[in-house]
Amino acid sequence: MRAYEVVYIFDPQVADEAIEQKLDRYHQLLTQNGGGEITARDDWGRRQLAYPIRKQTSGRYVVVQFKAAADALPEFERLLKLDEELLRYLVVLHDGEPAAPMSIATRADRPSDDDDEDEEE
Repeated sequence: MRAYEVVYIFDPQVADEAIEQKLDRYHQLLTQNGGGEITARDDWGRRQLAYPIRKQTSGRYVVVQFKAAADALPEFERLLKLDEELLRYLVVLHDGEPAAPMSIATRADRPSDDDDEDEEE
């Protein structure tokens, strides 16, 4: 089994209960036959989209990390494609820290290459 991360963007008019039911159905598919597991979930809430998707300017973001066999993903993605209330999704291999809704303004600056050269001298 491999570690994956999926980001869902739901239509903002969909009720919270409906989103929970959809997520339960999606995740049940991953965990029932392949022995996969959901390792983390983070609800980012409603956020502004960079560009309109199906005439929507905002969406409800949910990020989920899971472990599953690779053969479980095609059916999982087919189910996601059929859901008309899901604006977008992205499934990627997960290597590292969980994604977080961090503002660029609050992120600490990384040291530049020039700083490293000064320390060596």
